[in-house]
Amino acid sequence: MALEQTWRWYGKNDPISLEEIKQTGTTGIVSALHQIPNGEVWTIDDILIHKKIIEEAGLTWSVVESVPVHEDIKKKKGNYNNYIENYKQTIRNLGAAGIYTICYNFMPVLDWSRTDLKHKCKDGSYALIFEPEVFAAFDLFILKRQNAEIEYDNELTKKAYSYLNSMSSFQKDELTNTIIKGLPGSEESFTLNDFKDVLAEYQDIDSDTLKSNLFYFLNEIIPIAEKANVRMAIHPDDPPRSLFGLPRVVSTITDIKEITESINSVSNGITLCTGSFGAGYYNDVVKITKTFANRINFAHLRNVANNKEGFFMEENLFEGNVDIYGVMRELILEEKRRVNTGRTDWQIPLRPDHGHLMLDDILKEKTNPGYSLIGRMKGLAELRGLEIGIEKSLNYE
Repeated sequence: MALEQTWRWYGKNDPISLEEIKQTGTTGIVSALHQIPNGEVWTIDDILIHKKIIEEAGLTWSVVESVPVHEDIKKKKGNYNNYIENYKQTIRNLGAAGIYTICYNFMPVLDWSRTDLKHKCKDGSYALIFEPEVFAAFDLFILKRQNAEIEYDNELTKKAYSYLNSMSSFQKDELTNTIIKGLPGSEESFTLNDFKDVLAEYQDIDSDTLKSNLFYFLNEIIPIAEKANVRMAIHPDDPPRSLFGLPRVVSTITDIKEITESINSVSNGITLCTGSFGAGYYNDVVKITKTFANRINFAHLRNVANNKEGFFMEENLFEGNVDIYGVMRELILEEKRRVNTGRTDWQIPLRPDHGHLMLDDILKEKTNPGYSLIGRMKGLAELRGLEIGIEKSLNYE
C-alpha cells in the first residue's frame, strides 16, 4: 500500500519530457488540455489523444490539473450557466475516458502569485518567494489600482515606496511580468490596463458572494461527478489571503469545513496543497490534513517559510514551517482507513510540488518556474523515503 507518486506535465510544450519523468520513478501523470480555451468542452477525442501520448511513454494519466473554472462562473454573470453545462460535460468525458480525479481552483483572476521567481538561496539553488513590500510596490505604484492604499498600513506603504525607488525600469517590467503575465498552470495573461479592467469586474463581489457562487457551482457539478465516479479536488488559494482586493474563499480550515459540508460527498473533496495552506502562518496544515483526511482526493507536498507580515518562501522539504512528517503520517493512516472500510478509491495521488531550480537545471534555456526536473526529483525522493520510513514505523507500533 502506497500513495500514488505523480508528476505534473504541461504537455508537448513542457521542457521536461515524459521519458525524463519516467526515470524519476513516477508512475502517474498530472496534466491538462491547456490548448482548449477556458469554458469550452474537453471532447472525448481530445482527452483520449492526450491520454494515449502519456500511456505510450509507459505512464498513466492519473489526475487532471486543472479544468479551469471560467471567470463568469466565479462572478455568476454572463454565460455562467452555459459554462457550467460545458464543465459538466467535461467531467462526464473524463470519467468515460477513465480519468477519475480533477483538481480545480476558485481563485479570481490569478491562479497564484509570487514576487520573485528566481530568489537565490544560501545553497546556490533558486526558489520562488513572496515579499509583501515588493507586492505592495507593484499594486500601489506600478499598477496604481484604485483605492489600493486603504489595504496597506503606513509602515508597509513606506517600505513599498522605498523599494520602488530602488528599482530600475527593467526591474519594474520584470516584476510586472512575474505577477500578471501568467505562470505555469495559469490560463490567462494580462497587460496592466487589461488587468485593472478585470479586477474592476470583482469590485462588487465580496467573499460571501464568491463563496455563494462556489456553492452554486458545486451543487451543479458534484452530482455529475458522482455519476461519473470522478473525485473533484478544490485547490486552496495561493497565497491564502486576499490580493488586489479580490475575495478568497479556500484559505482556512473554516473555509474547507464549509465547502465539504455544503455537499456531503467523496466527490466534493480537496487538494491538500501544503505550500498554499502553509503560506498562511495561521494555518495548522497537519490539523487540516487530519480533520479532512477522508476528503483529500489529491495532495501537493512542499514546504514554505512564512511570517505574520505575509512573507513566504518555498523552502527545502524539511526546512520550512510545515510539519511534512505529520502530514505524510496522516495521509498514510487515511489510506489504511480507506482500505479497511472497503473503499475502492483508497489511493491518494501525491506529487512533489514546486522544486528549487538547481544543479544542471540552472543552465537550461527554459524551465517553468517551480517546475524544475532535478528540484522536484529531489522532493519526490525525499517524500518516497519519508513514506517508507513512516510505513515501517507504523508496522512496529
